[in-house]
Amino acid sequence: MIPADYLCFQTAHRELKFSISCYRRMEKVIKNMVCPRCVESVTSVADKLQLPVDNVNIGTITFSRDLSADELQHLSDKLKDNGFELVSNRNEEIVSLIQAALIDYLDHLEKEKNPAKVSAFIVNRLPYNYSYISNLYSREKGVTIEQYLIKLKIERVKELLDYHKFTLSEIAWKLNYSSVQYLSNQFKGVTGITVTDYLKAKGRKRISLDQL
Repeated sequence: MIPADYLCFQTAHRELKFSISCYRRMEKVIKNMVCPRCVESVTSVADKLQLPVDNVNIGTITFSRDLSADELQHLSDKLKDNGFELVSNRNEEIVSLIQAALIDYLDHLEKEKNPAKVSAFIVNRLPYNYSYISNLYSREKGVTIEQYLIKLKIERVKELLDYHKFTLSEIAWKLNYSSVQYLSNQFKGVTGITVTDYLKAKGRKRISLDQL
């Protein structure tokens, strides 16, 4: 005879898997969402289509029920009109979720006195171990998570420099660099020019985060 507690465990496990499966069907991953304005834009698209939106975050939109094939198609079309893309491939979904998590991680770095390591931050956001996440990202994108994060940080450095409100020391502190020199070296390694040359340049070029 199978123990009752084992049967209860199996039932609970099946219910959990079913719950996760349903959640994944109702959560859709969207490429090119990189800022709060993107969240507002995607929310507006869904509202105009009168879809049952439960929540919108950078990189995802969650509905209170499954969408029909027609609703998904209309959503996909309208998102494309606004520069976004509904992701259907699972690996692409994970990559988009990783990138959304890294964009949020930048905000985390600036707000927290003792920020988490990037690996811990991402694992807390996705239901996979870091080794799997890291390998998948490298395989799909041809760069490591750490390399992508460096590019994100340098674009944020450019943005903060353009405000003319912060010294380089303050920016290094905000983005959790160990030193100004380390930030400067990384800046030149990514952009090919020094911070001083960047500040002197006319028509400074920044790269949109969805293009990194």
